[in-house]
Amino acid sequence: MRPSQRRLVAILAADVVGYSRLMEADEEQTHAELMRLRSQVLDPGIAVHQGQVIKNTGDGFLAIFDSVLEATRCALSLQQSVAAHTAERSPDQRIIFRMAINVADVIVEEDDIYGDGVNVAARLQAYAEPGGIVVSGAAAEQIGALSAGAIDIGELHLRNIARPVRVFALHVQGSPARLIGEPLAGAEPRPSIAVLPFRKHQTDPEAASTLAVTVDDIIHSLAALDDLFVISRGSTLGYSGDTLDVRAIGRDLGVRYVLYGSVRRHRGLLRIGTELSDTETGAIIRADHYNGKLADLFELQDRISIDVVKTIAPQVRERELKRAMRKHPQNMTAYDLVLQALDLIYRMNHEPFYRARGLLQQAISHDPNYAPAYAYIALWYVLRVGEIGSPDPDSDVLAGVCHAAASIERDSTSALTLAIYGHVQSFLVRDYNRAATFLDRAIAAGPNSSMAWTMSSFTCGYLNDGAAAVERAERGVRLSPLDARIFWHEGALAQAHYISGDYEQALTWARRAVGRNDAIRYNIRTLIATLAALGRREESADAARHLLRVQPDFRLGSYIKRCPFQGATLDQWIGRLRSAGLPD
Repeated sequence: MRPSQRRLVAILAADVVGYSRLMEADEEQTHAELMRLRSQVLDPGIAVHQGQVIKNTGDGFLAIFDSVLEATRCALSLQQSVAAHTAERSPDQRIIFRMAINVADVIVEEDDIYGDGVNVAARLQAYAEPGGIVVSGAAAEQIGALSAGAIDIGELHLRNIARPVRVFALHVQGSPARLIGEPLAGAEPRPSIAVLPFRKHQTDPEAASTLAVTVDDIIHSLAALDDLFVISRGSTLGYSGDTLDVRAIGRDLGVRYVLYGSVRRHRGLLRIGTELSDTETGAIIRADHYNGKLADLFELQDRISIDVVKTIAPQVRERELKRAMRKHPQNMTAYDLVLQALDLIYRMNHEPFYRARGLLQQAISHDPNYAPAYAYIALWYVLRVGEIGSPDPDSDVLAGVCHAAASIERDSTSALTLAIYGHVQSFLVRDYNRAATFLDRAIAAGPNSSMAWTMSSFTCGYLNDGAAAVERAERGVRLSPLDARIFWHEGALAQAHYISGDYEQALTWARRAVGRNDAIRYNIRTLIATLAALGRREESADAARHLLRVQPDFRLGSYIKRCPFQGATLDQWIGRLRSAGLPD
């Protein structure tokens, strides 16, 4: 037996995507196909690149190389070859690998390797997309030209690994567009809601029609929300009456939330009540009442629909975030991971911000067709360029554009993906006309989407259309009164008022936004410029000092290159920031 030895090696860890599901579907075929790939593709490919398979597992392998460059070339070649060799198989039978590369000093034995670096490689592969490759920062430093197209995922906190690991994702040509062997096609990760027929306290036909139209309007409004999966009205028609068991309804329809209500009519007056319940506990989360004249029925229905949306969306989002926090990592869905990422992104602190990027990448590895994950990664790059500070803005712009386009490819009807795509075109690319087109599409797709209205307000401001910027930002604020991230919408309204020249209103909203979250850089900048415009030099200087505490490396020279304002507005904006004492 050969004695163990310590060596500095590049470790390639690979794992079959959804192996358990593939084996459950057809054990013999899956095993035979894996053996065929090992003999025809994997083992020969590793040998060509001077690698050594050190351990075969049931659903993957570990290989070592003396060169990180050869390990990377091998991984790229293997992924392309596996894709070519399995192309003729149906998607539900196709074997796909995730791969990861790390470089470390490890203990090498005849049939196994040991060490912390091995554990890092094994943990990292879970963050690769199906058919994709991720590499540790240590490995990326040695790749050279091959890393030019890599995407910086940021620092990940891996299970049972004390220190965070910097990770990069490599682009593999011909990688599969969707995840095979994971949750079945059509599986819905989002929380679901059913709107039941409202109860009526009269039997006249007009009351029945009032109920139907009210429910239809609410369903239509909720269906435009990306946070919710709404059950069709036809599926709920059988649930009516004065006594409802929401837990039983939840089990029957497979929904997490139920909205129901009642309508009373008396002498030309209407009283509509709504209740939102959690089907797991049967508890009423929120109850509301609306009063109005029968003659104002349509206006009242619109108000109810909007109020239901702006109440339910943040309520559900916060409840779902708490639910996700309690889940074991193995039970996470792409939706859970995105929720946790959003919670970290808007804290605007470096460590949580970079952890969010890893969660979003993991969401994609869970479900490569989940459009919101790509959209929020695009937004992450917008924020890194515009807020946190990017070490390589040009690469981050390209990455943001790439992920925004990927989100649209997967869902071109979502208000979320359209809004973020439009904002990327506006803020990162400066293609304002294209941005405006997509933002208008976002509003049409989700007229009750606060993000669509707010993102559109930004672009109107960049185009110096202050009136439109104010109008759209006001809609964004009205639609998000209970949103934990309302400071984002209030900041947009502050900036819109600044563009329109109403500095007093801009100051009111900027102070409100900064008061809710004093780490958001663009809100602080709006406060500084607004105070300077009002001639409040001392307060403006105080706000500038606060910005430098939050972002010590802020410099006007680098900021002006990415500031999206134009012409005289840009010159005036920079001049006011400079007058407050911000350094060049």
